[in-house]
Amino acid sequence: MKMLNRYRIILWIAAAALLIWGIKAAADLYLDYRQDQLAQALTLQDKEFNKDILQQMAKTLAQAPYVAPADKLPKELAVLDYDRYRDIRFSRENGPWYGKKLPFEIQFFHPGSLFQTTVPLNEVINGKSRPLKYSPTYFDYGKNKLDARQFADLGYAGFRLHTPLNNDYYDELISFLGASYFRALGKNQKYGLSARGLAIDTAVQTGEEFPIFREFWIVRPKRKNENIVVYALLDSPSAAGAYTFTITPGENTVIDVDMTLYPRKEIQKLGIAPLTSMYLFGENTKNKFDDHRPEVHDSDGLLVLNGSGEWLWRPLDNSRHLRISAFVDRNPQGFGLLQRDRNPAHYLDFEADYEQRPSVWVEPLGEWGKGWVELVEIPSLQEIHDNVVAYWVPKEKAKPMQELHYQYRLFWFTKLPVEKIPGDITATYTGIGGVSGMLETQKRKFVIDFDILNMADEVEQGIAELEVSATEGEIAGKHLMYNPVTKGLTAYIDFIPNGKTSELRAAVVKKGKKISEIWSYQWLP
Repeated sequence: MKMLNRYRIILWIAAAALLIWGIKAAADLYLDYRQDQLAQALTLQDKEFNKDILQQMAKTLAQAPYVAPADKLPKELAVLDYDRYRDIRFSRENGPWYGKKLPFEIQFFHPGSLFQTTVPLNEVINGKSRPLKYSPTYFDYGKNKLDARQFADLGYAGFRLHTPLNNDYYDELISFLGASYFRALGKNQKYGLSARGLAIDTAVQTGEEFPIFREFWIVRPKRKNENIVVYALLDSPSAAGAYTFTITPGENTVIDVDMTLYPRKEIQKLGIAPLTSMYLFGENTKNKFDDHRPEVHDSDGLLVLNGSGEWLWRPLDNSRHLRISAFVDRNPQGFGLLQRDRNPAHYLDFEADYEQRPSVWVEPLGEWGKGWVELVEIPSLQEIHDNVVAYWVPKEKAKPMQELHYQYRLFWFTKLPVEKIPGDITATYTGIGGVSGMLETQKRKFVIDFDILNMADEVEQGIAELEVSATEGEIAGKHLMYNPVTKGLTAYIDFIPNGKTSELRAAVVKKGKKISEIWSYQWLP
């Protein structure tokens, strides 16, 4: 009898649990229904919006002369210094998506200080858009003594999206702030390099043009959506464009980009899928800095997978001269700026945590034709400046009102998201060449570490060899050996410059086949 009563209690508890679960599920369904009803009511008087409408807006905009956005900030916001501006914080609990059990939340950047221009933001619900108007209730102004009542029609400098990226808390996922810049995060990453919508005339003597995102439309997600869609209207003196960003958070956050561009005029140099980063100094930098840290950079190299299937690695540097490198190609398979060195002991900066900065890989979708991956390295004396840019340049120049369409995928990663051959180049060192203790100042020595394991016997027997070339100057010596510290291979190259810019290449070859990345280095006299 006692056993029977025990079973009855267990059954009663189970039934109660099912009832509670059923009530909760029904409540969630009803909440979804009410939110859909409310969304439909709100959008009855709002404007219809979709990708086709955005493209038509961009095309129409390109047919008219460019008009720069007006700077209309009140003086007390325009003169804010860095610390006072940082004291203006978004109040999450007052946010428009807070508490709605959505997979994403939106937060706004207040204009002021360096961010003098506002950008219209819109929310898209059920195919209709309505403005996300400025409200002082969204912000905590901290110690700033500001009269928020006069900011009624102010607008926002940009926005960011949050999601439970690392745990249940809504972490920052992506931000759009300034010109056409945006940056994102994967799991356990900290902000580093940025992407841009478009680069125009970078490193051209006439000066670079910085397109802006003139307006945004953010699609309010459904409760079970795994990604979120952002639309943007790009504008500049040379072109207008329509952009769709489909953002999927995760271990590697992925952003699918669909862009349609309408040039206003012929563009000398068009940069597609531009990435912008910072490199101050590292292992191979001879431009010395009086700094206690061994290395300071958001990225340490450019990786390219060209149309022929070759993997090329170009270590970044910060020399005294502007450096421009072009990797001519047809239908590239991918390129990116990487933070390959993940050892915190190589940075010794436990505030910046450079080892946690994301790498970004650009994967073209469809054929991009002829052109080149261009790398620009600008001399810099401070880590606050982004001085590295990489992008794809189409060989054919953009012509007025010629519709250009590109699709690509951006991976914000720690581990490379595509399969590749082993043989990563993990470090590059350089110094005076020759034999140790008998230095020859006319020579330069390059030392390259390859992550190729278990190859000691092949190197000793000459089965694995080092292949080296230079477009100018002379390769005076080369040697490949097993490295007992890294357990990989290390290459030693002596190079005699001839006063001209030289492109050096090196790779590990086994039985005539490359088994490593191709080390690519630009020597400047």
